[in-house]
Amino acid sequence: MYQVGHFIGGKHVAGTSGQTQPIYNPATGEIQGEVSLASAAELNAAVENAKAAQPKWAATNPQRRARVFIKFVELLNQHMDELAALLSREHGKTIEDAKGDIVRGLEVCEFVIGIPHLSKSEFTEGAGPNIDMYSIRQPVGIGAGITPFNFPGMIPMWMFAPAIACGNAFILKPSERDPSVPIRLAELMIEAGLPAGILNVVNGDKAAVDGLLTHPDIGGISFVGSTPIARYVYGTAAMNGKRAQCFGGAKNHMIIMPDADLDQAANALMGAGYGSAGERCMAISVAVPVGEETANRLIEKLTPMVESLRIGPYTDDKADMGPVITKAARERILGLIDKGVEEGAKLVVDGRGFKLQGYENGYFVGGCLFDNVTPEMDIYKTEIFGPVLSVVRAKNYEEALSLPMKHEYGNGVAIFTRDGDAARDFASRINIGMVGINVPIPVPLAYHSFGGWKASAFGDLNQHGTDAIKFWTRTKTVTSRWPSGIKSGAEFVMPTMK
Repeated sequence: MYQVGHFIGGKHVAGTSGQTQPIYNPATGEIQGEVSLASAAELNAAVENAKAAQPKWAATNPQRRARVFIKFVELLNQHMDELAALLSREHGKTIEDAKGDIVRGLEVCEFVIGIPHLSKSEFTEGAGPNIDMYSIRQPVGIGAGITPFNFPGMIPMWMFAPAIACGNAFILKPSERDPSVPIRLAELMIEAGLPAGILNVVNGDKAAVDGLLTHPDIGGISFVGSTPIARYVYGTAAMNGKRAQCFGGAKNHMIIMPDADLDQAANALMGAGYGSAGERCMAISVAVPVGEETANRLIEKLTPMVESLRIGPYTDDKADMGPVITKAARERILGLIDKGVEEGAKLVVDGRGFKLQGYENGYFVGGCLFDNVTPEMDIYKTEIFGPVLSVVRAKNYEEALSLPMKHEYGNGVAIFTRDGDAARDFASRINIGMVGINVPIPVPLAYHSFGGWKASAFGDLNQHGTDAIKFWTRTKTVTSRWPSGIKSGAEFVMPTMK
């Protein structure tokens, strides 16, 4: 059994609080490791290291900061297999899916290599008589990130890469369920040339989260998790004078128009609904076929595909998906499926009884497919975060459009159609943050921003893209005039350019 501590000041630090949490193998249900939960002293040590290192890092020119990320990207590629195996061992997702997790984080690191250009600001010569005006983007100081279990490689990099590139120090509090990859990323950042103390990893529970939210030396907080916790983090951070970007739950719909290529749509739903066992905030969990004929044909195509899903441990390179993260997550998912049946939805494919020989104690859930789901049902309203796809039949386009429009979450949405007018109208009217047109999981690339609307996000600025540069810096505007030509005597009226 292995031990995971913290990474503070450029080195591994064993936990001293005496509090630990087991790390399970989701495929077997066995305890494979143990993670230390930080004490207040350990959290303070991380902040003090960050505070000591940050001024010199902020004074390092952007091109030299970029070179650290050039080397880091090189190291990520070199260690891809190792990182994917570490990630899969603790999360349970397949190796290829784990590599995708790492690569989407790597792409943000590639993006911030452009920080010399991204951090440039504005200058106006002659804004007034002998007056020049310019703005400067300066780092927040110390940032902190609180990341979820489902993307232990990608989301930490989405947070710390832009923050550090902008000249901040950063404290990462990853999920205690799969903590090994974040620690390894910190090691690789040091190997890439990052000064000690700029990236610290502190494992912990709610006490560590509250410590970050209330610490007076932390200037910005980034969070990804459930909506109730996102609300709590955002509100607590704001009350303590911190800027915050907090991303919560989702219930992503995919509209299938009568003219859509149904083979393409069915394949898209399989990957987007069941990939990573549905444990993605951008998973499609609601399919909305328009018209009875479209719905019947879609169910006919999906049923054998869901029934034939290959489910296995991450060591099975032919597996389509692995287990869910914990026993509690499995029980919650099964409970919601039971509730869907009780409420009258038709369970076309029932994966509740799935057992894998040799892995009977693993946290596996077979693929489930519901038909005739209605908006009043819990399985429609709730983010299940498991391999469950609900089909909600719509009579026409307007009814289909109204479903995601009325839902409390607004993270992602997609439409499959050959009609450009319908696609354009959909993209224009929908009140969702990320929209896919014939793209099931519309996660933007690194140079655009990621973020939802409504109860899926709290805060004005999104993750990665130019929004991240704005979030992790503060704007300072300078108005300058030099003595030559200055009129003598005091002026008591409001200065204008008149």
